[in-house]
Formats: sequence, C-alpha cells, structure tokens
Amino acid sequence: MIRAVSKTPVVLALTLGSVLFMMPFFVMVSMSLKSPEELARTSVLAWPVAPTLENYRFVLANPTISFQLFFRNTVVIAILTTLGTLASSAVVAYGFARMKFAGRDRLFLLLLATMMLPGIVTMIPSYVIFARLGWVNTYLPLVVPSFFAAAYNVFLLRQFFLNLPRELDEAAMLDGASPWEIFARIVLPLSGPALMTVGIFAFIYNWRDFMGPLLYLNEPDKLTLETGLRLYQSQNDDQWHLIMAASTLVSVPLVVLFFLGQKAFIRGIVMTGGK
Repeated sequence: MIRAVSKTPVVLALTLGSVLFMMPFFVMVSMSLKSPEELARTSVLAWPVAPTLENYRFVLANPTISFQLFFRNTVVIAILTTLGTLASSAVVAYGFARMKFAGRDRLFLLLLATMMLPGIVTMIPSYVIFARLGWVNTYLPLVVPSFFAAAYNVFLLRQFFLNLPRELDEAAMLDGASPWEIFARIVLPLSGPALMTVGIFAFIYNWRDFMGPLLYLNEPDKLTLETGLRLYQSQNDDQWHLIMAASTLVSVPLVVLFFLGQKAFIRGIVMTGGK
C-alpha cells in the first residue's frame, strides 16, 4: 500500500507530462479534420463535431504542390542516409570498442569533442565545399556526409559493443576469424537493439531535416516534405485546416515508425547506457 502511494506522484507527473507533450499533436489532428466553417466558430482545442477527410484529399490532389513527389524524395534521402549512418557508425564504434591501437582513447575524446561544435558554425564552410564540388542542387550534400560517422552515433554503439563478452572475440580468433569476420558474424548480429536505436534516430532526423534541403536543393521537383510543407504554408497562408492536414501527413510516418520500433528503441537506449 505504501509503495503504491509513493508511486502516485510519479504517475501523476508522467501523465501530466504526456498530456502536455501530446497536446500540439492533438490540436494539429483536430484542426486537420475540421471544415473551414467549423474551424472558424470553434476552439482549436475542441474535437470536430463532424470530422472530414476532405482536407487530406485536397492536399494530396493539389496539382501545384505534389506531396507524393516530396514523399518519394524524402524516403530516398532518409533511407540512404540511415544506411550510411549505420554502416559508418558501426565500423568506427567497433574499432574504438574492440580493437587496441595507440592513441585510441585520445582519438575517441577528440571525436566526442566535435559534438561541442554547433551546426551553424560549420554551415557556411560546408556549403562552400559542396558548391565547389558542384554538388549544390543534388542530394549528395545530404547523403554523403552520413557515410562519415557522427560522434553521437559512434558513442551509442561503442557503449553497446563494450558490453559484449570479450570471450566471443577470443574464441573466434582461435578459430581463425579476422577482425572483419568477428565484426560481421558476431558483433553485428548481437547488436540489433543498438543498431535499431541509431537507425531510428537517423531516419527521424533526416525525415525532419529542414535546413539541409533548404540550403542545397533549388528545383521544386527535388524538395523534401519539410521544405514542401513550408512552400505549401506560404501558398495557403490563412487556410489552417489545409496546413494542419499537410503537417499531419508529414508526421504520421514517424509516429508509425516509433510505435513499430519502440521496444527495440527503448531496449537499445537502456543497454547503450549500461557501461
């Protein structure tokens, strides 16, 4: 009984936090299901009396701004960058976690120090480099950097790799396995939750990326969902029912992805922080 009472404040705090966190999403969905007339005469917090999908049909059928095209572009970029992030981060993390070489710890600290650099600091130099390479108005500036491991992802995977028993490596070496074979046949198959966590982080980040496509993509046919949403908002300034419908369409795939992978995601977060 005492234990249940002691948990009550925690449950109440978590419930309140969940409600506050979900409120913007509720308002967005609610507004997207209202007709212009109902939206004008009701509060944004009120659930629609007569929900309608007409706003979604109008957004998807818009001949000027093709959300289907933006969706395809975003999926291509998000998948490629996620694969690049997983491949590069796993290889680098494996080297820092399971291999011994001179200066390993100092190099790892140097890698972590790059997390202190705000993206705004490297934005202009990066643009100059990509412009001189002739990559502007292509997907290369958005995809290629993902194949060079980011510090945060390396840190997460390294923490997970450190928790794997060393005896597995030693047994494989006795059988004649090379470091690459150990990595591919032992470490990776055992690292599903950590890889899933990094993959979800990478996919969500690139799906929601606005600044990158805004900087490097100029042609309308190459825009992503986020930049397309901003374009749609500029053309439908005061039609909030349409803007909210478009915003919901952009957000739904991420919600579905999280619910499908939440168990592996939470397990990966817990296990990467275990050491």
